[in-house]
Amino acid sequence: MRPDVVDLLTGHGIQPSAHRVAVAQYVLTTEEHPSADVVWARVRERFPMISRATVYNTLNLFVEKHLLRELHLAPDSVVFDPNMDRHHHLIDEETGGIHDVPWNQVEVCNIEAIGEYEISDYQVVMHGRRRAT
Repeated sequence: MRPDVVDLLTGHGIQPSAHRVAVAQYVLTTEEHPSADVVWARVRERFPMISRATVYNTLNLFVEKHLLRELHLAPDSVVFDPNMDRHHHLIDEETGGIHDVPWNQVEVCNIEAIGEYEISDYQVVMHGRRRAT
């Protein structure tokens, strides 16, 4: 996997240092939507000397270079999403897990009717729980 991550970083104009590769190997391949602290904890399992500041700076760089999307889905909570395709999110009210919902599974109507704003992008964030079977 390492050469692919290195190629991905260099392709986005990022110098692939050992720290950046370690962060990328986790955060760009996970299906989770981790916070910076979760990324730090996961990366430290394999790279124990990495600092929290390095992880935060690396995540911000990845957002700036369009490798990650920063999501503010709850007050005082920032998570990172490696899925750069258009999609929506569902937050599981029981587990707190965040799940991707394909773009075409949600229809939003009357966006043009939002007055004086020209909408450039949007996403729907749903909250729910699994149905009882």
